[in-house]
Amino acid sequence: MSKKENNQLVNILFNIIIPVIILTRFSKEEYLGPLYGLLAALSFPFFYGLYEFVIQKQKNFISIIGFVGVLLSGAIGLFKFPPHWIAIKEAAIPLVIGIVVLISTKTSWQLIRKFIYNGELLAIDRIESILTAEGLHSQLNKILNRANVLLACSFFFSATLNYLLAKVIVLSMPGTIQFNEEIGRMAMLSFPVIAFPSVLIMVFILWYLIASLKKLTKLSLNELFSEKMRSKK
Repeated sequence: MSKKENNQLVNILFNIIIPVIILTRFSKEEYLGPLYGLLAALSFPFFYGLYEFVIQKQKNFISIIGFVGVLLSGAIGLFKFPPHWIAIKEAAIPLVIGIVVLISTKTSWQLIRKFIYNGELLAIDRIESILTAEGLHSQLNKILNRANVLLACSFFFSATLNYLLAKVIVLSMPGTIQFNEEIGRMAMLSFPVIAFPSVLIMVFILWYLIASLKKLTKLSLNELFSEKMRSKK
């Protein structure tokens, strides 16, 4: 198993599996109780986030937003805000990301370049040399702008699904066993209900970008990908 695959498994374990088990199984009065159950569940993504920031130095924008989301969940539970604040928080995180992605469309820090159009995935030097020789950078910018807008829309779609899922599932007041169980159920359902459709949208964006670059540069599919990606095949 590669280091990247191992990191993904650890990420899922600390951010989803362990918190869900604690919230749904160990928040009853005979175990941790609602308050300590919530704090214990949130401590895993909280300390894993600290580990990424301090030790791994992974200070990317989305990780920071996710870390803030954990703090907000804790605040809502501790101060016993009405449960609809969970739905607002769940929608706000992808909404903020989507707005930032959309704003970046016409800037030099366009986020589609960070996520997809980068040297890890694509043979950027080869692509750029062809575009420069043929004077095709204006067409590339149009393609990246469309892909960036699609990327923003994927986060807006996720925000909508997050809000609806939270509104349907989280109905109990914070500080109760039912609230913890509902938070755990929401986290458990978030992957099939939210993450899977979002991944499909990301795959479509990748397909659109690759197909457009292939048509623009006349490169084969294999030539478009970076040496690192080709070595994985």
